[in-house]
Amino acid sequence: MLQHSNLEFMDLTGQFLVAMPGMGDKRFEKSVILLCAHSRDSTLGLIVNQPAVDLSFDALLQQIEITSIQENPGDLAKTPIHIGGPVYHGRGAVLLPSDYNQNDSTLSVGADFGMTATRDVLEDIANGCGPEKRILCLGYAGWGAGQLEDEIGRNGWLTTEASADIVFEAPNDTKWEAALATLGIDPLTLSAAAGRA
Repeated sequence: MLQHSNLEFMDLTGQFLVAMPGMGDKRFEKSVILLCAHSRDSTLGLIVNQPAVDLSFDALLQQIEITSIQENPGDLAKTPIHIGGPVYHGRGAVLLPSDYNQNDSTLSVGADFGMTATRDVLEDIANGCGPEKRILCLGYAGWGAGQLEDEIGRNGWLTTEASADIVFEAPNDTKWEAALATLGIDPLTLSAAAGRA
């Protein structure tokens, strides 16, 4: 058994976690996860390429009793809603660029991103003054102490620098391939039964 406490810790906050083929967990198949917080004790990430079908942002605002004053309701439709992970689907977090001026409750995620779970950002979006680029994630992916490192060691995941272009601009069905491309990897060359050198 690995003794993670003896291994040098490397903070992966702000990195992409890219699922390897055949990792064994269908919930994460071809997923790209932005790691929002990573410590020796726990890890929290948001899946950025799994859209939540049959759920609209304006309907969500109605559920939590936020009224939009935007003249063009189509602007609300520009807020993608994703399944952020299998934990706490009833809770949401907004992933946004780091340059959006938010309050102290916004968690900095690397140099390029922020994450907030406050109602303020939803009200800003509803009122047309929120971040132009954003993803609302319902739920999150979480790991306990040493768990993620163990999964990486068993070839379940690859890590790479996160890209705002991939998160906010790329179509969801291309994000996995785009994240692999940052490592110079063609998905067709990956084996579902990756070995170790």
